[in-house]
Amino acid sequence: MAKKRPVKPPAGATAAGHGEIKATWTVENVVATVAIDLGPSGEKFDLNQIARKFQECEYNPERFPGLVMRIADPKATILIFSTGKMVVTGLRDAGEAEAVVAIVIKNLKQAKVNITTEPEITIQNLVASGDLHVPIDLNEASIVMENAMYEPETFPGLIYRMQEPKTVFLIFSTGRIVCTGAKTKEMVGEAVEKLVGEVKSLGLAMTKGGLDTGLDAGDDEEFK
Repeated sequence: MAKKRPVKPPAGATAAGHGEIKATWTVENVVATVAIDLGPSGEKFDLNQIARKFQECEYNPERFPGLVMRIADPKATILIFSTGKMVVTGLRDAGEAEAVVAIVIKNLKQAKVNITTEPEITIQNLVASGDLHVPIDLNEASIVMENAMYEPETFPGLIYRMQEPKTVFLIFSTGRIVCTGAKTKEMVGEAVEKLVGEVKSLGLAMTKGGLDTGLDAGDDEEFK
């Protein structure tokens, strides 16, 4: 049985014909880095000492040079290195970073780690997932969108590198999207709004009735 051919609305229109594309999105992960000045002496964290104090920590220097500490509330995973550098992942809100770092510092002091300076926290990346709620013609998008790459034989989504705001999108034919590289929620919102504008102006939306995505259900689920 022949596949249905995708049907696109005219450029500037949406799949519904006249309605607006109302994208939705949510932050899935916040990545932050932490730096603690250990002073001119070059003293380092004793990760073995920390691991002995907190049995729930994971430390296997033969496999990975950092210690893994997990916190339940706010839920986060922290990679701690002997140099005083840390990486915080798993947050849903950048505003939770300070609370997480405060708990880590408290734990380190309980393990007799000498910390006399304030940690420097930097939000490095927000990962957001979303939905344009309209199917997208990825073949056409790969042609008309600058800085876009689409190789369906190796990956079912289109990779779009937006220059301003500087972010990277994974766009699936179902309308699902993943946005990485933003440092604030406002930046995510601005990038998604700009993407919606480009989809509309370039006529990349398709009617759902005429769409054959080429994907099995759930192919983009891992990127939610």
